[in-house]
Amino acid sequence: MKIPIARICILTIFIISLNDVSMGQEVSLISIDQMNKRIADGKDTTYVINFWATWCLPCVKELPHFEKLNTEGSQVKVKVLLVSVDYLSKLNEAVIPYVKSRKLKSEVFLLNEKDQQQYIDRIDKNWSGTIPATLFIKKDQRKFEEKEFTYGELLFVIHSIK
Repeated sequence: MKIPIARICILTIFIISLNDVSMGQEVSLISIDQMNKRIADGKDTTYVINFWATWCLPCVKELPHFEKLNTEGSQVKVKVLLVSVDYLSKLNEAVIPYVKSRKLKSEVFLLNEKDQQQYIDRIDKNWSGTIPATLFIKKDQRKFEEKEFTYGELLFVIHSIK
């Protein structure tokens, strides 16, 4: 039995499209301790850690700026970490679908901490808990901002940290 070329092409396209859907960006769980270890291992890197949530409109509005920073880079070595503060129960129903639909290239994590006030204090004592919030770290320098960023503002902060 001969299979028509058209059917083979359609089947091939279908299989390829299934692979594209299943191979989307991963979302891993991360604790504050794991995040701190990760940052400590990257001494020559400026870390830009954005705390966001799928339900936060200013957060999702600024995510493309972090993506651009991650893909275009700058004169300094930059690593963008997108840390969702959505509830753990929202991982499969909200966070992963959001990340895949936006085709985010930055590393994406879901914060795996039970006590919100404790992790807020560990990230920055002055953090009110409002998002979006971003932590910039280069060596021993830390800068924490509770605000929505433009791309230009991100570049300015990165280049102002010595």
